[in-house]
Amino acid sequence: MLWSGVVVLLVSWVLQPVASVHSEDTLPEQTSVENADASDTLPELKTLDGHFPFDVPETLQQWESRAEKLRTRVAMATGLHPMLPRPPIEATIHSVVERDGFQIEKVYFESLPGHFVTGLLFRPAGENAERGLNAAGKRPAVLCPHGHGGRMMRNDAETMERLIANGDEMHLESGSHPKLARCATLARMGCVTFIFDMVGYADSVQLSYEFAHRRHATREEESVPAGSDPELFFSTPADARLQSILGLQTYNALRSFDFLASLDEVDPERLAVTGGSGGGTQTILLDALEPRIAASFPNGMVSTSMQGGCACENACLLRIGTGNVELAALMAPKPMGMTAADDWTIEMMSDGYPELKQLYSMMNQPENVLCESLVQFKHNYNYVTRRIMYGWMNEHLDLGLETPIVEIDFPAITDEEGAVWDEGHPAPTERGPKHEQSVLSWWNGESGQLLEDCLGQSATAKGFDQKIRPALATLFDLPMPETSGVSVKYSAPVEHDSGAMVVSGVVIDEARRREIPIRKWVAKSDSETSSAGTAIWIHSAAGESTDTPEWSDAFAAQLDRFNTIVVIDIAEMPTDADEGKQRTNPQPRRASAAFTYGYNRPLASTRCADVLAVVSAFQNPPGGVSLVAPEGSAAYALAAAAIAGPFLEDAVIDVSGFRFANLLHQDDEDFVPGMVKYGDVDALAAWRAPYALTIRDSGGKNWATTKAIYQARDASDQVRCQASQ
Repeated sequence: MLWSGVVVLLVSWVLQPVASVHSEDTLPEQTSVENADASDTLPELKTLDGHFPFDVPETLQQWESRAEKLRTRVAMATGLHPMLPRPPIEATIHSVVERDGFQIEKVYFESLPGHFVTGLLFRPAGENAERGLNAAGKRPAVLCPHGHGGRMMRNDAETMERLIANGDEMHLESGSHPKLARCATLARMGCVTFIFDMVGYADSVQLSYEFAHRRHATREEESVPAGSDPELFFSTPADARLQSILGLQTYNALRSFDFLASLDEVDPERLAVTGGSGGGTQTILLDALEPRIAASFPNGMVSTSMQGGCACENACLLRIGTGNVELAALMAPKPMGMTAADDWTIEMMSDGYPELKQLYSMMNQPENVLCESLVQFKHNYNYVTRRIMYGWMNEHLDLGLETPIVEIDFPAITDEEGAVWDEGHPAPTERGPKHEQSVLSWWNGESGQLLEDCLGQSATAKGFDQKIRPALATLFDLPMPETSGVSVKYSAPVEHDSGAMVVSGVVIDEARRREIPIRKWVAKSDSETSSAGTAIWIHSAAGESTDTPEWSDAFAAQLDRFNTIVVIDIAEMPTDADEGKQRTNPQPRRASAAFTYGYNRPLASTRCADVLAVVSAFQNPPGGVSLVAPEGSAAYALAAAAIAGPFLEDAVIDVSGFRFANLLHQDDEDFVPGMVKYGDVDALAAWRAPYALTIRDSGGKNWATTKAIYQARDASDQVRCQASQ
């Protein structure tokens, strides 16, 4: 054979050092790949019922870097990166309802044009009117997201008797409205308190409760291309732009906070938030997004276990690689309290709270985090929990009241007293799908304006780096691994009909426990056109039966050019999805892509990481490494080329008309939530600037963002746009 210089050494179960792969442009020594592919058994998709531990970084600097990325993730997942406009609130406040020591007023305002937020405003009154005031005559304010059940949730007499007997509640009347009871007591303590309606509850009538919180099936009209106008929630266009019920609800919560903070009597230095269950989820997100919050009590959802079972608590991207405990930690070092109960928070005292305590101690504020064990009670925000919260707010809002603070009974709020809409204040008439279209059209337009300096011909390097680059890094959030974290195993080489030698193997990404099938080709040694470089060639087409399905005239030409080609056989990676699709979580009553992509990376992100692992394994050969991505791999090859940056001499990507905007469904193998919002393939190509890139495309697209960013980085000569071959 021509390969007398290649010594084949059989060493079973020994990982060949990666350095030896780089040493020469001949075939590597053989190591066994028998039973090596652990990825034949796919890991289960993560669900909201998984385990979400909080691994505290070793240093404060590491945490601060991590926290910045997490805040970007939360903002993106809620559709609020960049933040939507938050102009001054113009609220209508009407119809005072009086009780002993406090009063209630009814409130509504537009959080965005045509979409109304409703709720009840509680203020101190009577003998409590002077409580909470500082030297400037201002008082603290507490926002109360209510959680499932609604702000007007009322326990019947039989339930109340049981709750009182169990020690959950204290008063038959006021305790029957537990969510209003906390607002009333906070007002009696001297706090202005606002409890607003979650989407679909009480007076939030424009989108129904069943739609927002009890969604069972996908509507036929949701299955439209991702590039279509984002007409409906849960549709492909909406998920491609990260527009969700959770996002709308979070924006409503932020606007409710803006309303409360804008009141003349409110002290801007003493603003707090507390909610339970679904309201606890909203509190966690508000703490991450709103820096003015001075104290917080997210109850019933800070847990390493179940993360929130409703569509209003889940969004694409939100909990990939993280969970509620770590997201709650974004409040640190500011005061944050909670309790553990006989529910999914039951392990918090040993799994979650110690880690929060460790982080707060690292910040020299260990006293600013509290978790009380109330595991004798089921899931709740009951009287016992509320009493702990009152003490927490008393301490951290500087109320100076004697403790313990005990609730005082009051006559229950009637439905009429709690209703915001009446004859003088009629409810909005735009509802249902038409209202969805209005909300999403406004959302899309505002986001487009906010990204105007980042995308297209007017894109600037500053705008791109501030808004698009962090977004893309979040969508494809697995960086290129260190060479020490990858290794290669090979089988015996064989001679191809062309005279080239081929050896099969796997690249092992140890951090991900992932094995990527490869074939290394080495051309005849007498090739006169060889550049002695190495090309990494992505083979993504499935269905061929030959041992070397990548072989074609185009491949042969590249082999003559580079002498060595490492083929990544993406098509051979195992999957349990139908051809052309990616796996999704089949969870009953949860017809939302968020229950898959809120916990699991999209397939394109995983494939991008596979490419990066191979690039890492074959770094620094003579002549450098180039990436060649034929048609069918643009969704992840463009991102891999960008992340690899200077580790690639060149990247040649055949886009061939592919656009994320043309995808018809969220389970398409190339679907990446948010990718349409953040510039599609044009932005991914721009992300690689200033390094060499050749784009092959069809359809006459001008790649405006790519050209603008390459020009802004003085690298216009490094990008080439060609017609697909």
